[in-house]
Amino acid sequence: MTILDSPDSAAPSSQDGGMLGVSLRQPPANPDAEQALLGALLTNNRAYDRVSDFLTGAHFASRVNGEIYDAIARRIENGQLADPVTLRATLEHSGLLDSVGGIAYLARLLTSMVGIINAGDYGRAIHDAWIRRQLIDIGEGIVNNAFGATEGLDGPDQIAAGEEQLFRLATDKGQDGGFTAFDRALTNAIQVAEKAFSNAGDVSGLTSGLRDFDKKTGGLHPSDLLILAGRPAMGKTALATKVAFSAARELLRRAQEQGDGVQPDGAVAIFSLEMSAEQLATRILSEQAEVSGERIRRGDIGQKEFDRFVRVSRELAQLPLMIDDTPAISLSAMRTRCRRLKRTKGLSLVVVDYLQLMRPAVGTKPESRVLEISMITQGLKAIAKELEVPVIALSQLSRQVESREDKRPMLSDLRESGSIEQDADAVMFVYRDEYYLQQREPKETAFDSADKYQAALDDWRRKMELVHNKAELILEKQRHGPTGVVHLYFEGEFTRFADLDTMHDDYPMH
Repeated sequence: MTILDSPDSAAPSSQDGGMLGVSLRQPPANPDAEQALLGALLTNNRAYDRVSDFLTGAHFASRVNGEIYDAIARRIENGQLADPVTLRATLEHSGLLDSVGGIAYLARLLTSMVGIINAGDYGRAIHDAWIRRQLIDIGEGIVNNAFGATEGLDGPDQIAAGEEQLFRLATDKGQDGGFTAFDRALTNAIQVAEKAFSNAGDVSGLTSGLRDFDKKTGGLHPSDLLILAGRPAMGKTALATKVAFSAARELLRRAQEQGDGVQPDGAVAIFSLEMSAEQLATRILSEQAEVSGERIRRGDIGQKEFDRFVRVSRELAQLPLMIDDTPAISLSAMRTRCRRLKRTKGLSLVVVDYLQLMRPAVGTKPESRVLEISMITQGLKAIAKELEVPVIALSQLSRQVESREDKRPMLSDLRESGSIEQDADAVMFVYRDEYYLQQREPKETAFDSADKYQAALDDWRRKMELVHNKAELILEKQRHGPTGVVHLYFEGEFTRFADLDTMHDDYPMH
């Protein structure tokens, strides 16, 4: 550790809580527990089963003890006996024991053993000391960075880097890992099935607000990463906002059913990297109040519309909907904010708009853009699993879509598609034929007669009528269910998606 000198003081007092006080103290270690554990392992190899899930040689404070532990582990895992006799050749040849008195050290370890039954306790004491040493290293790094040891890291980046290191340490599960008994897994599966049954068999997860989508997927499920992709102007943000709003409204409805004053047991978090929180709120207000967002911005609305706008805004204010519009947010910062929200208000859904605008964890420098996107998608999937919430991440599509006659997207159109497709539990594309057909309106100058132009125009209008206010949600990949196309109603004036009533063509179902 480095002692940080202050130019204003020659020697800190005994009450000084600075780095000098830290650097003079010995790092946490438990040599007695290390020797007792090694003695227990050498006496009875079956003691290894009590610590093998969470302990490695790297956790030992003594390098010699750590390497002895690894040597014991290698022999046991290869089905061989590990005792002072079998280890002697390996350890003498490596010269490892020279610094601690040679092969006699192994005999001393045997006398240090207090009891084989205590092996698990010894292991946990060693692991706890290792965690505290890591915390000291992280703290020293934070202090050194704050003094300017690392160039290019401003204050917020230093906070994010520190949080990332603490997160990695906290998620090194160790003894918390292991197998789940099959009867317990079956119980969890039955609970999910029972929930679906009680909801008329349609939705076992959180509702998306889209009837036909929920029928195909069963709703939004914890731990799932869903990718929603599309070309610009297809309505990705509008559709994701619709889903987030519907989920928040469902959470509020459940709370209100339990009685007045009951708070929702979870919130919906939207990370809007492209639009500001105000723009996103205006879009939701426009959709729910049925007042054009463009007219709202211009102030071109009447008193009746404004009153409706205010009334709807009061209703929406109750929704457990949280918006973070930090531009170019890093994966580590997003993870920290999600964990904090889960701890304080609960968390039921995360929406990210969109993943190509994110940065990987602070301190990482991917060699390529593909690797960077891979790190981001893997991180989003990790957030979904750790916090047990569905994560919907929006993604851009490559321009190669525009060069095809049929512009319906495919998996290969995803930018940096390999990692996105691999990490996602579901991949969906939003597509509106009306958008592309609108651009192909016949021009009179392209025809040599008025009759040909009129015929082409009539044909174009017939096609426009067929696709007017319609959109497709193409479920291209779904790990837990069927794929296919979900037909939706799209109202451009309010950038609003709804269920398509196929019984009465062109009319939405709210």
